[in-house]
Amino acid sequence: MNKKQILSLTSFGLVIIGFIVLIGMPNRAISDFNKSRPTLFVHGYKGTENSFGFMLQRFEHEYKWGNKALIYYVTKQGEVKKYQPRLGEEKPLYVQVIFENNRASFEMTSSWLANVLKDMQQTYGVDDVNIVGHSMGGIVSLEYMKQFQGKSYPSVHRFVAVGSPFDGIYSEEYFRIHHDPAATDLRPNSKALQHLRERSFPNHTKVLSISSTGDIVAVPESVRAIRKMVPNQQLTEIVIDDDVLGHSDLHESRRVDRYIYEFLWQDQVQ
Repeated sequence: MNKKQILSLTSFGLVIIGFIVLIGMPNRAISDFNKSRPTLFVHGYKGTENSFGFMLQRFEHEYKWGNKALIYYVTKQGEVKKYQPRLGEEKPLYVQVIFENNRASFEMTSSWLANVLKDMQQTYGVDDVNIVGHSMGGIVSLEYMKQFQGKSYPSVHRFVAVGSPFDGIYSEEYFRIHHDPAATDLRPNSKALQHLRERSFPNHTKVLSISSTGDIVAVPESVRAIRKMVPNQQLTEIVIDDDVLGHSDLHESRRVDRYIYEFLWQDQVQ
């Protein structure tokens, strides 16, 4: 074999190795994503990408607690789209879920969340997640756990509800402004809330509920109604005594950041 043939074979071998590396990289990323138990962040009524966006920025860049691996965007028609900022990087891995129609009913929104989780299962092999939900995002996450979990959908290991009014919003003034399907479900004693109380809760999921005395939307009394939906032995409750910490301030509070971190990842992140 002459020198030219040797060089040709060497070049061909390098090309093959490079191709294998390129093929293997996404597979390893998917494998890491599957093993990491990703945490979904679900915004509430009228929420946007900003609802958890700044919290996730703090988690990533200020605290160095992991990275936002995926963004799921659900259109008004229920079509699931996803974006991969940094799939396969350091753990924990966060998944931000954004609903274009952020005023849909509990039932509709929880079914969209189920579609997101089904895609995670089918695409990445994810069978086990954590969920953090703010306000109505906590309610629809609980609806997902009661209605879909255990029926060929990913299960929830740990769940954090931040300022979620599980007994509805008590202010009548609130409903003079809001008249959509979500607002109907957020009324105290709505059929949606009644159905949520009636469904059984999975016996393996640990739950943390966070509220604030300064929250005039999800007042502590309404937040405490989670006790009617989650068994006591699975539930931890934190009420922050701060009269200036309002409803939307909860997902901007570093104190809340720390509570979430300690509940979900204390044993994973230093």
